[in-house]
Amino acid sequence: MSNVHFLREQTPASSSAEQDETRRELFVRAEALSQDLTRRGAELDRVGAPPREEIEALRQAGLLTALHSPEVGGAGLSWVDGLRLVRIIARGESSIGQLLGYHYVNSQYVYWAAADPKQAWVLGAETVERQLYWGAAVNPRDPGLTLERRGGHYVLNGRKTFSTGAHVSDRINVNAAIDGKIANFVVPTDRPGYVVNDDWDNIGQRLSDSGSVEFRDFPVYERDFILPLADPSDPPPVQATFNTPLIQLVFVNFYLGTAEGALAAALNYVRSTTRPWITSGVERASDDPYILERIGELQASLKASVALADAAAATVEAALSQGRSVTAEARGQAAIEAYAAKVHSTHVALDVTTKVFELMGARATAGHYRFDRYWRNVRTHTLHDPVAYKAREVGDFVLNGRIPPVSLYS
Repeated sequence: MSNVHFLREQTPASSSAEQDETRRELFVRAEALSQDLTRRGAELDRVGAPPREEIEALRQAGLLTALHSPEVGGAGLSWVDGLRLVRIIARGESSIGQLLGYHYVNSQYVYWAAADPKQAWVLGAETVERQLYWGAAVNPRDPGLTLERRGGHYVLNGRKTFSTGAHVSDRINVNAAIDGKIANFVVPTDRPGYVVNDDWDNIGQRLSDSGSVEFRDFPVYERDFILPLADPSDPPPVQATFNTPLIQLVFVNFYLGTAEGALAAALNYVRSTTRPWITSGVERASDDPYILERIGELQASLKASVALADAAAATVEAALSQGRSVTAEARGQAAIEAYAAKVHSTHVALDVTTKVFELMGARATAGHYRFDRYWRNVRTHTLHDPVAYKAREVGDFVLNGRIPPVSLYS
């Protein structure tokens, strides 16, 4: 029995009309938050502080529980809708879109990964009741965490170089090594021994709160484990590996949201500030044929990439809905759709956030506008994992029918 089925058997679902109204309201709230972030975006980027107020705003708007099942008090939105919410928030501030998307994957992971469906129910209900924000400390290229038995529990020690949402997370997914095995568990961050370092100093995603964290004799208990200890060479259950294509789709959508925000800012600037070129023969920059042509090209590229992103999200969600019966082949085929969207969105977002300056003109490079933040944000995060390797995986599947090996990157 899948975790999804377990949840559905507990209490009657909300009526379709109620869910539709909830969905509509969440999108209205997301648009309002995005507009507020847009107004404050330049100053937020300049300061680069942990986004406590912004996470609280997501919490108050009900966005943190949008994907949770109605049976635990959530809104029951689909992944397609959840990723659209990420895109909307990212238009206003890329880092906050990233944080929302990471929370969705981290908090939903237990539903399809936990060995005990009842544990997923308890964690989900607690998350909704307390409006918890979820982060993670699982970067596979930065192993660093070790777990050891001590008395009647365990202690966690080590350091993770990057932990997005480090200051603002209430719960975190963690993997660590113990006796040659891999442990997967979920813990609250208010236990003693969780140390956040203020060392996130990158050029972009400055509000993503992605600095290093340390665990110093951090207590871990049996109830925190969500999967049995596993040998590093053992393949995980297929259903438990959907966090990778879904997190890649989070990337896709906040890249595109950031690019949409950049283009919207450029359009406002052209309408209000850009002067027509002296040989253009027009009185307003908004009538310049070359500006119009470039806007048309950028808009067409964005629309195509958004359509690809939504289609990929629907494909991945359909595969995930198969529950524990999903095959590695079905998972791989769905993942390829996500990776194709990743390749396309990376190129489109970098292109849009660079070329908007050609629409606005030289004065738009003034530091107080901080229009460069859109490019800095996309440029910073698109280096998370090399897009060339995603393109290679797509090409290998198309040419040779080979699905990518499962990892926290593929």
